[in-house]
Amino acid sequence: MLTSLEPEVLKILANKSQSVETRLGEICELLRSHVNYYDWVGFYFKNGDKEELKLGPYAGAPTDHTIIPFGKGICGQVAVSNQNFVVPDVAAQDNYIACSITVKAEIVVPLFVNGENVGQIDIDSNTPDPFTEADERFLEFVNREVSKIL
Repeated sequence: MLTSLEPEVLKILANKSQSVETRLGEICELLRSHVNYYDWVGFYFKNGDKEELKLGPYAGAPTDHTIIPFGKGICGQVAVSNQNFVVPDVAAQDNYIACSITVKAEIVVPLFVNGENVGQIDIDSNTPDPFTEADERFLEFVNREVSKIL
């Protein structure tokens, strides 16, 4: 099911008449509207030379977490570890920043440009433990393609 979205992702990213920001927003909207357990989809990017992430385009409810220090929360940990982080139950995580009381699970996949971790895609789900290896592979594909336009 997820791989069926790949051609649409490529089509959005190939549209050079739109800004990078617009295209990333469309990716977020595509994923949120087509994967029933993707309730919030967003990109965070390294904020210049600071040891923090800044919220980029997203789809879903507004969040207060527009800046996340490295090491804090799931996103902040991925900024340091450079590894995918799948959280089946956010309530079981000590270092979790709650965006909404409805969120039950989260997946964060780092985004690399020329080997450097420049950001990540972050997905919150209101469904307990919905993420599989297929989600990880699909989001790695999305980030590989996104890195080509950054």
